Amino acid sequence: MSTTTPSSRGIFRRKPIEDITDEGEHGLSRSLGLWQLTAIGVGGIIGAGIFSLAGSVASGAEGGKGVGPAVIFSFLIAGIASAAAAFSYAEFAGLIPKAGSAYTYGYAVLGEIVGWLIGWDLLLEYIAIVAVVAIGISGYFGFLLQQLGIDLPAWMLGAPGTGDGHRVDLFAALLCLLIAFLLAQGIKNAARVETIVVVLKVAVVLLVIVVGFFHIKTANYTPFSPLGFGGAMTGAATVFFAVFGYDAMSTAAEESKDARRHMPKAIIYSLAISMVLYVLACLTLVGMQNYREIDPEAGFSAAFESVGLSGLATVIAVGAIIGILTVMFTFMLGVTRVWFAMSRDGLLPQWFAKTHPTKHVPTRVTWIAGVLSALIAGFMPIAEAAELTNIGILLAFVVVCIAVIVLRRTQPDLPRTFRCPAVPFVPAIGVIFSLWLISFLAWETWLRFAVWFLIGLLIYFAYSRRHSLLERDPSR
Repeated sequence: MSTTTPSSRGIFRRKPIEDITDEGEHGLSRSLGLWQLTAIGVGGIIGAGIFSLAGSVASGAEGGKGVGPAVIFSFLIAGIASAAAAFSYAEFAGLIPKAGSAYTYGYAVLGEIVGWLIGWDLLLEYIAIVAVVAIGISGYFGFLLQQLGIDLPAWMLGAPGTGDGHRVDLFAALLCLLIAFLLAQGIKNAARVETIVVVLKVAVVLLVIVVGFFHIKTANYTPFSPLGFGGAMTGAATVFFAVFGYDAMSTAAEESKDARRHMPKAIIYSLAISMVLYVLACLTLVGMQNYREIDPEAGFSAAFESVGLSGLATVIAVGAIIGILTVMFTFMLGVTRVWFAMSRDGLLPQWFAKTHPTKHVPTRVTWIAGVLSALIAGFMPIAEAAELTNIGILLAFVVVCIAVIVLRRTQPDLPRTFRCPAVPFVPAIGVIFSLWLISFLAWETWLRFAVWFLIGLLIYFAYSRRHSLLERDPSR
């Protein structure tokens, strides 16, 4: 074990990277291979981005004020910015094969208080994302039932205030509990199911691209960028939230068979695969229909219906439900592993870090996260739930990118299985783009973040600082 140093005292004490190896009885089972990890990453990235966000950005929400075919540039710009952060995550994933992702990296490099605040933010962000996605799937499900002539009671169709007679979004709440149940069965079984569903999702996207290719009209690509480069940049700010997910996947590093080699590859592969599919799908969508005519909510389904392929439109709607479901899996996995890591380090009660004796997963936090996301999904309108997301993840990107720069200067000789290219320039791009996106967020989002931030500080100074394992054993 390393000896106590000035950097291990106070709120900026750091857990030595060389000590972050095996966690003994509190460790997780290493059972995930490279392609299972990649599938989890793709599952977290590809979701609403293809099935609804692409059409919404291209067409615009108000009277055709969309970016048009330049939505392709929007995804490329967002992908480049996301890649800057992805390279930083990949370097850390190969260096620190431990659960917790941005929380753990921030703790090890920038200090305990930074790690705590990022972890605290991600707990809310990830749970909110699970809830928002569940509400979105519930809307698709209700639409499909109506198409089949099935009318459900109004009380179970939405949160209070979202419709006449609505009391709870029952389907969304049950979905959250279903994902928690799946994760509680053990990471190997859960990842197997996730991989199968991701393969089905990618197959649907490829079907859309291949069939849609034969219905492209090149005239629809003119004008290519009706709002100019500025419009494409604004579109990039919107679609950026469709090109992360690898961050949540990286929380599973401790469950990888060979994390030092596989995690960096899985992060890069998942983003690369997703970006290729995003660009090809966007080319197909804006080629099939004039951007002014694209349905902003169900772009591909409406596009195929417009060319007489209504049967395929239904398949796409089902594929959207399946595809978005995998996003729930990835982000609930993320929140449970961050919560587990913070508890194991003593910053939250260690009761939460207890793993199942045979399945070797943190079932306690898994079910708590499932219930919390179910309550948000069941009783909060999607607009209010969505406002809980985004800022924490962007701040995590900032912290991870800065941490890569700092660690290259302070410990340049650490054995890295993957090195972020062109440091400090590439991480700096990740920092700048994330801060730029944060500037777009509404003041209500900042207010909620400030309240959650203050609650986190109170808990840290009242409990976490005194119960931290580094407080009790500074030599750790």
